[in-house]
Amino acid sequence: MQPIMVYMTAESMDQAKTIAKELISNRLAACVNILDHMQSLYWWEGNVEESGEVVILAKTRAELLSALTERVQAVHSYDCPCIVSWPLTDGHQPFLDWIGRETASAVG
Repeated sequence: MQPIMVYMTAESMDQAKTIAKELISNRLAACVNILDHMQSLYWWEGNVEESGEVVILAKTRAELLSALTERVQAVHSYDCPCIVSWPLTDGHQPFLDWIGRETASAVG
């Protein structure tokens, strides 16, 4: 089991909560953290844009990333949502084991 952290953004707290509930209820993530009031500047369709966003951090397993991505895309309002991950290569082993147990019966 390879635990990973998935970083995503959403346009609002309501959307972030919808995504988080979707991931948790389907056991695609063991835990989701939501951080409000992030300011983003980015290129979009040839222009520099600036907007407020909400950060979503999900703890899951690498083998669930595809299903997690599909589920997020199904409920996300963005045409091209940010969904990126990185491996958790070290940490408190009981916590890493917990991620595996809580996602063991993932739907998707």
